[in-house]
Amino acid sequence: MIKFLLRGILRDKNRSLLPIIIITMGVTLTILLSGFIRGVMGDIIDQNARFDTGHVKVMSRAYAEDKEQLPNDLALLGVDELLDTLRTDFPDVHWVKRIRFGGLLDVPDSTGETRGQGPASGMAIEIFNKSSGEIERLNIESSLKRGRVPQKTGEALIGNDFADKLNLGVGDKVTYVGATMNGSMTFMTFTISGMVKFGSSFMDKGAIIIDLSDAQTMLDMPDGAGELTGFFDEGVYLDEKAHQISQAFNERYAPTTDEFAPVMLPLRDQNNLAGYLDYVDSFSALFVIIFVFAMSLVLWNTGLLGGLRRYQEYGIRLALGESKGHIYRSMVLEAVLIGIIGSVIGTAIGLAITYYMQVHGIDIGDKMTDTSMMMPTIMRARVTPGLFYVGFIPGLFAMVLGNMLSGIGIYKRETATLFKELEV
Repeated sequence: MIKFLLRGILRDKNRSLLPIIIITMGVTLTILLSGFIRGVMGDIIDQNARFDTGHVKVMSRAYAEDKEQLPNDLALLGVDELLDTLRTDFPDVHWVKRIRFGGLLDVPDSTGETRGQGPASGMAIEIFNKSSGEIERLNIESSLKRGRVPQKTGEALIGNDFADKLNLGVGDKVTYVGATMNGSMTFMTFTISGMVKFGSSFMDKGAIIIDLSDAQTMLDMPDGAGELTGFFDEGVYLDEKAHQISQAFNERYAPTTDEFAPVMLPLRDQNNLAGYLDYVDSFSALFVIIFVFAMSLVLWNTGLLGGLRRYQEYGIRLALGESKGHIYRSMVLEAVLIGIIGSVIGTAIGLAITYYMQVHGIDIGDKMTDTSMMMPTIMRARVTPGLFYVGFIPGLFAMVLGNMLSGIGIYKRETATLFKELEV
């Protein structure tokens, strides 16, 4: 029976081609838009985690209250001991030390006079410690536009747009002017080893990246760090796990009133991301439901109209003696086959386009020239396991439901009036 119906679908293009095309288009759109909305929203969270919040972050209580001001005078001290404790208590979290700082970047000319200046947002990471994984985590090597990663003390990376603004090249020297942990002035000269473009205007327009050891020397904070950032071994942010780890850690230091005692914050509690995370979950689910429902209505009507157009065919089959139940079952089974064919083709096309969008994305950098928000300038889709089956909801079930409803008319046909209808 299935083989017979399949041959009929393939040979009779008039009754199968249009439904298959409509199903394919509907399933493709469902998958593409679902993957795109999840990719864009997920990328913002991922970028915040990699460059700023981590999945969890440990700071001093005083630092956490004013962390937007980068108060390194309130930073953690004795971080190596604290780091050993964290690695023992939470072995499935990868911990790294980071220091954030802000100051002025001075560019001298050949005579030592200033030829350019600009405010810099600095980040010190463990570049020389290969086991830290910071180079891979921040995609530094793939983000290099010119030059190389720092390999020795006194070398620095700078944002590509920042370098263009200050007319800097690889090998040029810049002097950082700022304040130490103790509040005194500090000056340190760096050699630019490379320029990076992360796709975030916040980083590309004013960032300078140096090794942690250089920052500790420059800011007079040996064995100190502004923050200890933790990343889950799973590679993605897990809200429940982050909450449990943070709660367990904070309970240990709850009895003390020392403002320099460490406190752990999950990603949700940083940068006002709590509302955004809730928004992502609810909006993604709502979007998929609404779009799937809309496509289901379209494909339901396709099945309904397809059944009505064959009203005369069903009458002839009834006049020839075929039972109503057999006609109805064959019509539904045929709708199942058409739905499967269209859904499989649409899923394949949708996944291919989604994967292309995941690799290449849409560059919106020229629309974000004045923003300071930490978000990617390339909007990408994301292929998730759910995309492999979500298209079958409208593509298969809606098509079958439409045919089932239209097929009810078969049981309303009176055999005695069939020949009179056929004569017309």
